[in-house]
Amino acid sequence: MRDLYNNLAVVEAIAPAAYAADNTPVAIDLRNLAAAMLTLQVGVGGITFSGTNKIEFVLTHADPKADGSAPDAEDYVAVEQGDVQGVTVASGGIIMALTAAHAAATLTRVGYIGHKSFLKLLADFSGTHGAGTPIAATVQGRPYSLPVAA
Repeated sequence: MRDLYNNLAVVEAIAPAAYAADNTPVAIDLRNLAAAMLTLQVGVGGITFSGTNKIEFVLTHADPKADGSAPDAEDYVAVEQGDVQGVTVASGGIIMALTAAHAAATLTRVGYIGHKSFLKLLADFSGTHGAGTPIAATVQGRPYSLPVAA
């Protein structure tokens, strides 16, 4: 009844670290999940963000290739508002933007309700970032088959 350990899959979308430049997005395979939610954790800003010196978190999704393998980078397209819950999507799939001082750590939940099989999350840095900002992101999902394999 209270067993999430065997009933919830967790995948790393952005490894926890202090970033001062774009991460390399990993392909997150949702094909074995009945539901998925992204958890984005951002620590205190390494700089004072502005409209020029900013971080935009861009969520994209794609279907697998015809042979069932993972899509190529160019196959991913930006999510739209109807694909997610909990955030307002800006142009280009931006689900969160740091454009002003970020003095306290935050946790943002983003429900994915789109119909694509793969996700990618990019922390897109613009401007000058002399110090890193702590960032981490995971995708939690409810698999079709239980229990979750270790």
